[in-house]
Amino acid sequence: MILSSPYDRDILDLAVPALAGLAAGPLVSLVDTAFVGQLGRIPLGALGVNTSIFSMTFVVFNFLAYGTTPRVGRAVGNDDREEAGRAVVRALVLAMAVGIVALAALQALARPILIVMGASEELMAPALSYLRIRALAGPAVLLITASHGAFRGYQDTRTPMVVTLGFNVVNGGLDPLLIFVFDWGLAGAAAATAVGQWVGALTFLYLLLYAQRDELGIRLRWPAPHTLVPFLKVGRDLFLRTASLVGTMTLATAMAARVGVTAVAAHQVAAQLWTFLALLVDALAVAAQALVSKHLGADDPESAREVANRLVQWGLAVGVGLGLGFWALRPVLPGFFTDDPDTVAALLDVYLFVVVLQPLNGLVFVGDGIYMGAEAFPYLAKAMIGTALAAAVVLLLVNPMGWGLVGVWWGIATLMVGRILTLAGPYVRGTLFAQGTE
Repeated sequence: MILSSPYDRDILDLAVPALAGLAAGPLVSLVDTAFVGQLGRIPLGALGVNTSIFSMTFVVFNFLAYGTTPRVGRAVGNDDREEAGRAVVRALVLAMAVGIVALAALQALARPILIVMGASEELMAPALSYLRIRALAGPAVLLITASHGAFRGYQDTRTPMVVTLGFNVVNGGLDPLLIFVFDWGLAGAAAATAVGQWVGALTFLYLLLYAQRDELGIRLRWPAPHTLVPFLKVGRDLFLRTASLVGTMTLATAMAARVGVTAVAAHQVAAQLWTFLALLVDALAVAAQALVSKHLGADDPESAREVANRLVQWGLAVGVGLGLGFWALRPVLPGFFTDDPDTVAALLDVYLFVVVLQPLNGLVFVGDGIYMGAEAFPYLAKAMIGTALAAAVVLLLVNPMGWGLVGVWWGIATLMVGRILTLAGPYVRGTLFAQGTE
């Protein structure tokens, strides 16, 4: 399969560095989970609740990346660096503004949010401490998100890879120091993450607004308010799409928390592993966004279609490979995160879900990337809302029906099956590139 298509080299040139960058992102949570797991199930459970909160709060604003990549990519394909630079500046301004609002909201509503998430009284104190410290990095997270989208549009995934790996090293180095040496416990994990993310954000700003601004066509001009409107319309659709996705995963964590402390601790580990593996496939989605938008910007829909078909093949192959590899690690992997026998047993109950979902992840993530590259944002929003509602029905029945943690993961499986079915429609019919953003 490798290099049997003329598009394979372009795909690999973008996907391989993106793979390292995307893997480094959830590695923050995985590293935190590994260290915090040594503190016991209560800190691990508190971390699990917070992980979902931050996913919902910040990942929902991934439109700052997903909306920026195709706009910059189309401008690059059309050889219009000035327009590409304007798109970058708008994304950074929005990222900073939204980040400040998110920071204020999380600080003001910390306790009510944790209550809604189902945090028990024994989880409340450590969860509250973690939330308030990590929230300080809200603007940094969104600046990093927008910067990733900008560089991908320029067909550059190596720079985000280097920067992301760099601030992950900072987080990984500070984690044991703050958690164990300074004895800050769970609060130390939050502080390590916040410091690392601010290091990443400031590095990206230096590159985009100073070191590489002439090369990238970026001019330091404050955007007129009306120029943000088209971007916000795209953001609206992507917000609805991502909010529906993250909301479903957040509901899953809330249902696990209501099953019990052991269940939410096991769910935290399973969800982080699932997310980590899924985002590895997302490297191909990054390539899809960049390449499809570039070909469409150059008014070459046939090449866009051909590279999309090749990416679907790659997505399925990688997903199957990840699933098989993950299953092979079943005897040893759970013990890496926790030595609590009840938590390990609960994790093994849902382990097969994580394995089986990997091929679906491969197709779904690549499909998302193709649709975003084609700027089919309204369709993505409508399709995701419908799918999320179906999954929510299953999740809300977990406790009344006594399905436990296995029922939670049936809800997640429902979400993924719905996503693949809705993505397949316009693509298989051949109407995606003809309709564009309709």
